[in-house]
Amino acid sequence: MAVSFDISESRRLEFSTNELTGAVGDSLTVLPIVVALALLTEISLPHVLIAFGIFQIVWGAYYGLPVSVEPMKALAALAIAGALSYAELALAGLVLGVVLLGIGATGALSIAERWIGEPVIRGIQFAVGLILLETSISLAAGSWSLAAVALAIALVVIALGYKNASALVVLAVGALIALASTGFPTPQSPGLPPIPSLGTAMTWSAADGIVAQFAMTIGNAALATSLLFSDLFDEDVSADDLSSSMGVTNLLAVPLGGIPMCHGCDGVAGKYEFGARTGGANVILGIGYLALALVATGALIAAFPLAMLGVLLAIVAISLGSAVRSSSNIALSVGIGVMALVWNIGIAFLLGIAAHLAIERYRRGI
Repeated sequence: MAVSFDISESRRLEFSTNELTGAVGDSLTVLPIVVALALLTEISLPHVLIAFGIFQIVWGAYYGLPVSVEPMKALAALAIAGALSYAELALAGLVLGVVLLGIGATGALSIAERWIGEPVIRGIQFAVGLILLETSISLAAGSWSLAAVALAIALVVIALGYKNASALVVLAVGALIALASTGFPTPQSPGLPPIPSLGTAMTWSAADGIVAQFAMTIGNAALATSLLFSDLFDEDVSADDLSSSMGVTNLLAVPLGGIPMCHGCDGVAGKYEFGARTGGANVILGIGYLALALVATGALIAAFPLAMLGVLLAIVAISLGSAVRSSSNIALSVGIGVMALVWNIGIAFLLGIAAHLAIERYRRGI
C-alpha cells in the first residue's frame, strides 16, 4: 500500500515499502563517511545528522524526486586523512556554497564543465578513492583481527548478491559492538552546534580541497545528476538548479554544525536501485537521520571499532575510485589520481586541466 501526495504534474511524494528501501540506498556511503568524520575529526555527529535530515526532507519535497544529499567526498576524504581541520572543512563548505549559488544563478555551469573535462573529474574521483584507501589501511592496522572480521562480513554480503549494502552491514555490526560496550544510549538533545574559528582557516590545504571538490561537484553532483534524472525519471532538472540548491544547502547547513554537502548521481542511482521513485524516500531518510541524531552520543561514537572503520572506508574508496574505468582517457585520470596522492590534489587538478586541454587541441589539429 502506498500513500502519495502530488507536488506537480509529474513530481510527487509517495510513502511505500519501495520508498523505504530506496531511502537505504542513499545512506550506503553517507553513514560510513560521517561516522569516520565523527571518529577522526572534531565534527559533532548529532548536528551533522540533523543537517542531513533537514535537507533530505527539504530537497525531497522541493524536487519531488529521490535527489541525493551526501557529503562532499573530496573534502571529507581530506578531513578523514587529517589534511583538513574542522575549521578548514567548514570554511571550504561556505566558500563552495557561495560559488555554487553564484554559478547556478548565472547559468555558468556549461562553461565550467568545458574547461574542466570529464577525464579530470574522473581523476579527482580516483584521487579521493586513493586517499580514503590509504587512510583505511592505517586504521585497519590497529587491529588486523577486527579488520578481518569486517572484511569477511563484507565478502559474505557481496557473495549473497547485496554488494551495494556491504558497507552498511559492516557499519551496523560495528555499531552493535559499540552498543555492547556502552549500552543503548538515552535519547538526548544535541545542544548548540559547535562554532569553528574561521579566522585563520583559509590555508593552502583548504584551497586545495575547494578546488578538488569543485571539480567533483560540477561533474558528479550537478551535470551527471541532471542527466540521470532525465535518463531514469524523464524529468528535466537543470544542472544550474542543482548547483543553486547545493549552494543554499551549504550556506545554511555549515553554520548549523553540518558538513559540506552536495547532490550526487551515485546517491540517486542508489535510491533508484533500491526502489525509490519519488521524494518520499528523502522524507523517510530525513526522519531517520533526525531520530538517529538523538542517540548518537559521544560515548557510542568513541566505542566504534576503528579497525572495522578502516574496512568501511576501503569499501567506499573502491566504489568511488572504480569510476575511473568510465573515463574517456584512463591514463590521464589515473595520472591525476596518483599525482594527487603523492603530491597535492589541487596541483594535480590544475595540471590535469592543462593536460586535458593540450590533448584536445592536439586531437583537433589546432
